[in-house]
Amino acid sequence: GCEFGEGGMAGVVHCFTGTREEAEAFLAMGLHIGVTGWICDGREGRSAQAAEALRAVPRGRLMVETDAPYLTPRTIRPNRLRPWRNEPCLLPHVCAKAAECRGESVEDLCSHTLRTTELFFGLPGLT
Repeated sequence: GCEFGEGGMAGVVHCFTGTREEAEAFLAMGLHIGVTGWICDGREGRSAQAAEALRAVPRGRLMVETDAPYLTPRTIRPNRLRPWRNEPCLLPHVCAKAAECRGESVEDLCSHTLRTTELFFGLPGLT
């Protein structure tokens, strides 16, 4: 299962939407960072802020989430194909945007975030 971080806590900052400085503060507490379809939203600079923050999160501390049924990835085009309800089957859109933000391949990001999730939650190897 999960181990306590440097700050004496084990946890995931669910649906992280903050700044790089906020991500660094959470990481210093030993917490993991979870990202959702929020990073796929270019309105009001949301994805730009998230991209900068994601680059500060080291491997082994990043997780990908749905926040279903909310925060459907806005990168699904055309808009008429984007469902109003978010579901786990839409995670590839979040992974693609997170990989782009971090300068990683989608395959690499999926591999290390899956491994992080397995270790944190004590799941048997899914890979």
